[in-house]
Amino acid sequence: MGDPLGSSHKQNREGVVGAQSGQYCATVESSLGCDGGSGPDVTIWYQSQFLAETRSRESNPKMDDQLRSSHVSSQKQNREGVIGAQSGQYRATEAKVSKELLLADTARGLVHVFFAQRATSKVPNVTDVGLKPRQIKKVAVVGGGLMGSGIATALLLSNISVVLKEVNSEYLQKGIKKIEGNVEGLVTRRGLTQDKAQKALALLKGSLDYSDFKDVDMVIEAVIESVPLKQKIFSELENVCPPHCVLATNTSTIDLNVVGEKTNSHDRIVGAHFFSPAHVMPLLEIVRTEKTSAQVILDLFTVGKIIKKVPVVVGNCTGFAANRAFFPYSQSAHLLVNSGVDVFRIDRIIRDFGLPMGPFQLQDLGGYGVALAAGKELSRAFPDRTFKSPLVEILIKNGRNGKNNGKGYYVYEKGSKPKPDLSVLPLIEESRRVTNTMPGGKPLTVTDQEILEMMLFPAVNEACRILDEGIVIRASDLDIASVLGMSFPSYRGGIVFWADQVGPKHIYASLKKWSGLYGNFFKPSRFLEERATTGLPLSAPASSSPSSRGTTSGKLRLSIPSKDGEDS
Repeated sequence: MGDPLGSSHKQNREGVVGAQSGQYCATVESSLGCDGGSGPDVTIWYQSQFLAETRSRESNPKMDDQLRSSHVSSQKQNREGVIGAQSGQYRATEAKVSKELLLADTARGLVHVFFAQRATSKVPNVTDVGLKPRQIKKVAVVGGGLMGSGIATALLLSNISVVLKEVNSEYLQKGIKKIEGNVEGLVTRRGLTQDKAQKALALLKGSLDYSDFKDVDMVIEAVIESVPLKQKIFSELENVCPPHCVLATNTSTIDLNVVGEKTNSHDRIVGAHFFSPAHVMPLLEIVRTEKTSAQVILDLFTVGKIIKKVPVVVGNCTGFAANRAFFPYSQSAHLLVNSGVDVFRIDRIIRDFGLPMGPFQLQDLGGYGVALAAGKELSRAFPDRTFKSPLVEILIKNGRNGKNNGKGYYVYEKGSKPKPDLSVLPLIEESRRVTNTMPGGKPLTVTDQEILEMMLFPAVNEACRILDEGIVIRASDLDIASVLGMSFPSYRGGIVFWADQVGPKHIYASLKKWSGLYGNFFKPSRFLEERATTGLPLSAPASSSPSSRGTTSGKLRLSIPSKDGEDS
């Protein structure tokens, strides 16, 4: 009758072995990316070899160790031969896909941003003339609001002593509490140790007058965007600070020549434009006038590096580089909303493009006071391309101030994400009645792609003017400013790089069509028209343009970053 029990055990064991070999086969094929595509023949081979080895070991328990080793080695070589063939197929596929990824727009955009950021360290006539940065041990910050407290936080975390000046005790205590909150937030969310936090805060001193300014190496003014107030402060700073002290302003829009108009220290006045929140956002725009000394620029540039910012040196004009380039972006948003396009649809389209938030949520976050002050300066400087929207003023009149009081275009509740506030819609309708811009009194009919282009092409158009005027050293500096300051998606390479991918001809044709339909707000710049006509990329140096103006004292030399970060 035989051994039915042994046979049963054997069948069970082989069933387990078969399952194990199938599992093994699936694992190998998965690791090779075959996904079962090698067919049943390979699976059968794996199973037969696995069973053969098992049976050999069971039927020859006293097999010579050397013979067993040879047998196993032979089976291993056979199996590895098949796996090797599959692996070669996988490597070929991997090489093909890798090549496709390397040549994709996403990779090209990221590589461009990498080298563009390195290139910002090269500032002609500043970093290449043998100057050495002076040591900055103590910095005074005038104004303890959102920006001032953020700037002070960034300095303290890099072991630089800070004097925070405010106009009264109440504002000073609020400023100090903001700084303490910033530091504690970094302990909670970003892994800053409690010991480092305490050491940083120990470097902070509050002041209600200028008595502690007699030995400061740098002052950064960070008060509200008021020309008379800034002029008064700089006149006072000139008298109380030592002669070597760098006098910097954090203004986001005001021309530096206007800020320093009532001083005799034009050579040491410089813009230190941080982006909010200043202790988190990586960009620092260093704004130079034709009179700012190279030493002062180098000193601020070095401080920027110490506090872990990416300094980008730009020329002096209203709005400078990043804010000026994106001023038409926010204007376009208001034009579209007042023309009948849904506010939340616009924000969603911009998020889908890759920015962390749309223009209206961003306005909520920054505060309406900032939006009005900046808009006023930019509208005064560029009245020919300004859309006047009453919407923000209507929101303020109705008790809304964005995230500051929890009500704007969105509702802000502690512990939850912002939610669209539908009760804002009647206020938007009120703004539409005032502006009366809806074509034929009916909402504008546009696709998502048209909305995206109507938002971003005016920003590209303004970027072209910035390039033409020589406000930036190189086009890639504007790309870095857009990525690090305005959160333009890095994988798209920055505003100029992206525009070159889209094509200057398409951008020019679209703007020209819209200017005919909706007015001069969309009128293409001369620079864009030339590039579209000649076929030159927007990123090519301004001197490449046939009618490029000659260099003036207010311009910066335009150059292109090469792959080692040097200028060409």
